[in-house]
Amino acid sequence: MKKVLIITYYWPPSGGAGVQRWLKFSRYLPEFGIDPYVLTVDKRYASYPQIDPSLEKNINPGLKVFRTKSFESLRIFSGIFGKEKVPYGGFSNVEKNSFFNFVFRFIRGNFFIPDARIGWNRYAFKKAVELIRQYDIDTVITTGPPHSTHLIGLRLKRSANIRWIADFRDPWTDIYYYSWMLHTPVAKRIDLRSEKRVLENADKLIAVNNSTGELLRKKIDSKDGGKICVITNGFDQDDFDQPGTATEEFVITYSGSISGRYRPEIFFKAFSRLIKKHSDLKFRFRIAGSLSPETEKEIKDHGLNDYFEYSGYVSHEKLVTYLKSSSALLYVFPETPDYSGSSGKLFEYLAAGRPIIAIDAPGSDASAIIQECEAGRSFSRDDEQGLIKYLDSLVEEFRQKGETSAGNGNHKNYSRKKLTRDLAGLIN
Repeated sequence: MKKVLIITYYWPPSGGAGVQRWLKFSRYLPEFGIDPYVLTVDKRYASYPQIDPSLEKNINPGLKVFRTKSFESLRIFSGIFGKEKVPYGGFSNVEKNSFFNFVFRFIRGNFFIPDARIGWNRYAFKKAVELIRQYDIDTVITTGPPHSTHLIGLRLKRSANIRWIADFRDPWTDIYYYSWMLHTPVAKRIDLRSEKRVLENADKLIAVNNSTGELLRKKIDSKDGGKICVITNGFDQDDFDQPGTATEEFVITYSGSISGRYRPEIFFKAFSRLIKKHSDLKFRFRIAGSLSPETEKEIKDHGLNDYFEYSGYVSHEKLVTYLKSSSALLYVFPETPDYSGSSGKLFEYLAAGRPIIAIDAPGSDASAIIQECEAGRSFSRDDEQGLIKYLDSLVEEFRQKGETSAGNGNHKNYSRKKLTRDLAGLIN
C-alpha cells in the first residue's frame, strides 16, 4: 500500500468541523490502497477552541497516530486572561471592538505569523523527518488552517525527497476576517510571501470549494493551474443512520459560528414575522456553536428572546440529533467581497434531509450545491419577501405532515467515502 503522512493540528479530542475532514479521510483511505499515518499535536500542549472526545471513536483502530509537544502562545493567554477571552472562529465568541480584543488582534497579527499555532512547527518537522525515514513515506499532506502547518510541508519539500500536497480548508490571506488582524505592512508582506512560497512549491493544492480554488489559481503562475483540484467537505452516512425525531415545535437550527460579518438580520426579521403570522404554533430558533455579542443583541432587538435557544458547542453526535430533529436548517455565509465559498456544515445539513434556508451571495458555491440537491432555497440579503414566502411554505408542510423534508438523493455525491476515493486518486 502507498504510504502517506497527514500533518494536521486539529485531531480528536479537538472538536469542530476542521477535525472531521482528515479524520474521515484517514478512516477510509485504506479501502483505496492508501496507508495513512497521522502527525498531530499532543493534547496536553494543544490550544483547542472546542473539545469533543466523542470523535475519537471515528479513528480507524489500525491508524498510526503520532503526537508531539508544542509551544502554544494561546495557552499562555488563556491562563492569564481566561479561555473565554481568547477569540476563535472569526472572533464570533468575543466583542470585536473591546480594548482587550484590539490588543490581542494586533499581537496575533504581528508577532505570530501566519498564526498563533506556529509554535508547533519545530516539533512537528523533527518528528515528520523521523517518520518519513522510519516508514519510507514518499507523500506528505498538510492541512490548514492553521496555515502555519503548510510551512512544515514547505520545509520537508526542501529537505526530504517527498511529494507534498497542501490542503486548504479555508483561504489564507483572503479569509474574511484577515483585515481584523491589524497587520503592519511588514507583517502582511511576510505573510503574503509565506503563502506564495507554499502555493508555488506544493506539488498539488486541494481546495474545499470552487471559490477557494479560484483564489489559489489567481496567486500562482497560470502554467501551474492544473495542480489545483477541488475536493469538498462532506458527510459520513454512518453518522446519520440514527432516526430523526419530529417535535411539536417548528425548530430552525443553526450550527457553527455566527457574528456580525454574517449579516443574518434578514432571517431575524422574517422569523419574527412568521411567529406573529402563525401564532397558534410553537417556534424555536436554536444555535449550536458560537454566538457573537452583536448577533445576540440583534436577536433581542427583534423580540426573539422567548423563541431562542443557545446551546453553545455540542458534541458531533448531539449536533446530528439536533439537525435531524429540526424542521429547517439555517445556513448563513459571511458577507465577503469577491468570495462565495461554502462551509463544511452544509454537507451535514444535506445528509440530515431537512430543508435548508441559505442566506448567501447569489451564485455562491453553497447555493449551487443546494440547487443540485433540491435541498432548500438560497436568498440574498435583500430578498426578505422571498424568504418569508419560503418559510410560510415550510410551515404549511409542517402542519400537514408533522415534519418537513428536502432532497433528491444527489447529496450522496458528497459522502466521505466517495470523496476519499477522489483523494486516493490524487495521491496515486
